[in-house]
Amino acid sequence: MAKAVLTISSKNYSSWCLRGWLLCKMAGLDFEEKRLPIDDPDARAELLLLSPSFLTPALDYNGLHVWDTLALGEYLAETFPKAQIFPKDIAARTHNRSVSGEMHSGFNNLRSALPMNIKAHFPNFRVWSGAKPDIDRVCAIWRDCLSRYGGPFLFGKRPTLADAMFAPVCSRFATYDLTLDSECAGFRDQILGWEPMAEWAEAAKVEPDEMEELDVEF
Repeated sequence: MAKAVLTISSKNYSSWCLRGWLLCKMAGLDFEEKRLPIDDPDARAELLLLSPSFLTPALDYNGLHVWDTLALGEYLAETFPKAQIFPKDIAARTHNRSVSGEMHSGFNNLRSALPMNIKAHFPNFRVWSGAKPDIDRVCAIWRDCLSRYGGPFLFGKRPTLADAMFAPVCSRFATYDLTLDSECAGFRDQILGWEPMAEWAEAAKVEPDEMEELDVEF
């Protein structure tokens, strides 16, 4: 059987690639990383939020080509059921899909105001007012999930699709030095200290600075 290949772009800038990579790690999939060249037009369009659809991350496995983060999560959940990418309980599973879908399709103001940049740190960053409702909504989702399922992850003791979907937001909140209440700050720190997340962040920190225009065009 051919080894799985996950195509990604930048580890420092691509929130979608981080999500897909985390899901592959959660599934226990043995995969090879294929890095899309940073000068690839599609990669640059995605990283600059100029693309109508995101084609990375993309997984090639067992003769199938899977792209889009939610599709990737669903595929891995079906292929590796023991990984429990979704909760066992149907009500929790439905809730998980709902908050993951909301993250997948929404929060555009947050994405624009707080672009992914793991290597950077902006103390006392002034958040654009248009992004504040998005930030408030994210925190409301976190508080609700932590209250319902008891933490330390959003749906209980083990990470699920929802944690992978919100992991880049935790990174953004750290990069831009957002002040959070103790419950949300605790969840942010839980995700940032999660082993696969820490592994990704370490790789991002040594990634060459090849897209200087990101600082201006986001």
